[in-house]
Amino acid sequence: MGVGLFQYTVLSVLVFLLGALGLMIRRNVIVMFLCLELMLNGVNILFMALARCRGSVEGQVIVLFVMAVAAAEAAIGMAIITTFYRNRGGVGVDRADLMKW
Repeated sequence: MGVGLFQYTVLSVLVFLLGALGLMIRRNVIVMFLCLELMLNGVNILFMALARCRGSVEGQVIVLFVMAVAAAEAAIGMAIITTFYRNRGGVGVDRADLMKW
């Protein structure tokens, strides 16, 4: 018995919800950033499962684009977080209000 679409869907929903829960609960910007990446990976799992179930490559192409956007987002996000840490001495969300004009 192989792994079916239902199991992939449950896995992707669990990964997405774990990321969403971490994004809402945690106060550290780096941990929130990683939780956002978890949410993207949960969506990617579902796209790949649907592409496998349908026997097409459209889902794989979408996953490729999502991964490219996530890589760009990771590079820019980490640069912003590093600059924020250098200027403020911490990466807590509580310090983000200091970025106001």
